[in-house]
This record gives sequence, C-alpha cells and structure tokens, in this order.
Amino acid sequence: MTSRELASLQRRWAAYQDLPELTEHWYWRPGWRDGREFYTWHLTFEHQPDLHDLTTQLQRQLALPGLDLVPLDGLHLTMQGLGFTDEVTDDDVAAIVAEAQRRCADMPPLELSLGPVDPDAEGIGLLVRPWDRVEALRATIRGAIATVWTSVPEPADGFRPHVTLAYSGAPVPTEPIRAQLAELRHLPVAPVRISEVPLIALRREDRIYRWTTVAVVRLGG
Repeated sequence: MTSRELASLQRRWAAYQDLPELTEHWYWRPGWRDGREFYTWHLTFEHQPDLHDLTTQLQRQLALPGLDLVPLDGLHLTMQGLGFTDEVTDDDVAAIVAEAQRRCADMPPLELSLGPVDPDAEGIGLLVRPWDRVEALRATIRGAIATVWTSVPEPADGFRPHVTLAYSGAPVPTEPIRAQLAELRHLPVAPVRISEVPLIALRREDRIYRWTTVAVVRLGG
C-alpha cells in the first residue's frame, strides 16, 4: 500500500472514531429527482467472485440499524459523470464513447485489490488500490470528453477511488458500527481485474442505485 493510500485510510478511520452519528446518504443532490437518470462512467463488478465473497462475508456482520446494504449487482466504483440523460445529446454520447475507446485501446486491464473496510459518515466502503491506475483511467476518460466539449464536468481533483458496501440510511449512533468494523478491518483483500469501463444511465430506486448500460469501452482494445 502506498503512503498516500495508507495515510487516507488511517486519517478516515481516526475521524470515524470521533463521529457521533451517521449522516443519511439518501438526500437529493442538485438536479436529481425521482425517475431522472444520469450518464456516468463507473467500474462495475458483475463477474468478480473474490469480491462477491468478501462483500457477502462483510455484509453478514454489517446488517445493523442505520445501514442500507448494497446488493452484489449494485457494487460500483464511481469514475466520471457526464450529465443528466435529458440534457446530453445522443450524438455527443456517441462521439465521447468513440474517443474514449480510441484512447483506452492501448491501456492494459486494471489489476486492483479491494479492502480493507473504509468508513465515513455516509457509508462503509472498501479501499481501492493502487489509486494511480484508476486515476490514470479517469484522466483518459476526461481527455475523451474534452475532445467533444469545451468543459469537462466535475473537478479533476479530489477523486478518491472506493467501492461502497453499505450506505448510511439514518442518523443512528456510530458506536455499535465502529465496534463491528474493528473486528473486520484485517480480513484479506479481494483481487479484481477490470477489462472494460461501462457508460451507464444511473438512477435511484428505493434507496438503491440501479443503472442501464449505454456503452462499454474495453481496455486493451
């Protein structure tokens, strides 16, 4: 683990020790509403048995008041937003996807590890490492967007790769959750191999994120 990743993990864990209660995750962000969809690039984990086994093991211990567990088919790593589906044209989507595929064709698949647990006020995630590979992929996607649009949505800085296992669903005390997490921090990590990056239309359904895959960009052609 690099010093940057370790420093983040330790800093966030220390902050969680002083957190009195959870912050509910499910408030509406600007522009979002029931039924509205958002184009975004995510890494998804449909065929990752090691990750699914780790997630199942952890979630058995995290079925606690205030936590909304993420289903296995809802696991994702948020990469780069594009815009609401009612504001982005089909032509722009096609052009951005084509440019992203051209730029990603020479990038090798990502070999990542997920874990240990990494909590904050709005949820419990898994640390993703190494960060630099995910950051390089995100920068490549942002570069593809910049060839079509003069302005790329979302800041380039402040990105922290993570995969959420449980979202905070109510402002409950954190002490019981902290005690449980202390027992789970030393489980073996899960290796994953990512060979494609989907562009999805994301929506919220009853405190779960769901999506439809719009296009798929493959790494290494």
